[in-house]
Amino acid sequence: MADVITSAANPVIKRVRLLADRRHRRRESAFVVQGIQPVWQAVEAGADVEVLIVAPDVLRHAGAAAMVAAQEAAGVRVARLSAELFGRIADRDGPSGLAAIVRSAQPALADVQAGPGAVFAALHEVANPGNLGTIVRTASAAGASGIILIGPSADPFDPAAVKASMGALFTVPVLAAASGAEFLDWAAARDLTVVAASGRAIVSCWDADLTPPLALLLGSEGSGLPSDLLAAADLSVAIPMTGTAESLNLAVAAGILLFEIRRRTGLPG
Repeated sequence: MADVITSAANPVIKRVRLLADRRHRRRESAFVVQGIQPVWQAVEAGADVEVLIVAPDVLRHAGAAAMVAAQEAAGVRVARLSAELFGRIADRDGPSGLAAIVRSAQPALADVQAGPGAVFAALHEVANPGNLGTIVRTASAAGASGIILIGPSADPFDPAAVKASMGALFTVPVLAAASGAEFLDWAAARDLTVVAASGRAIVSCWDADLTPPLALLLGSEGSGLPSDLLAAADLSVAIPMTGTAESLNLAVAAGILLFEIRRRTGLPG
């Protein structure tokens, strides 16, 4: 077995810490994944794994240990850390003993097509990386075709987003549109119906025509959708609510709408 790394000055440890910064992630086109399920999803999805990071004294999952051995035999680099050092880079108490540095690759929006059953979730200036990761996970479960980030948004490769996605980040394309106009042009060119979620909409999501192909458009956590995007949508729908809450968490709202579409249309899966 290779030597176990115990020094925080090791280049792998330094790289993990640098990748906590969004500017460095963007510059290096790489990010850190932690946990058995997310790392396994990355491997199964054929992600470009730069290095698997393992704490042999912590990793108790026999299947995960076998997966690491198989990847190492196939030529993937494996860095083995002491339990103490792994705990210093882990994102939570009780670390699993498995992490990875993965190369990030976002397909260009212009290269993405839309089939007749396509459903996309388009998020305008979503700011919370945890919400973003949860929506990616939900989109995967609901059989959605992808996520489109409109304007300045949270980084999908932020540690909080990666953790919340639970590995779905490797199976659901996350795309970027610089502006609402770019998104609308892309949707129009692919004959996608743009359905905007708005608490002020007259039509209930239970009654609306949600036939794919479509793009479900949701606003930011704080201010919702801007008026120009609302006006440009083909349809605006509201989620009926009772009680005293004025609005729903963005990830909850996305989940309700994505699964309502799935219930109606029987998306693949």
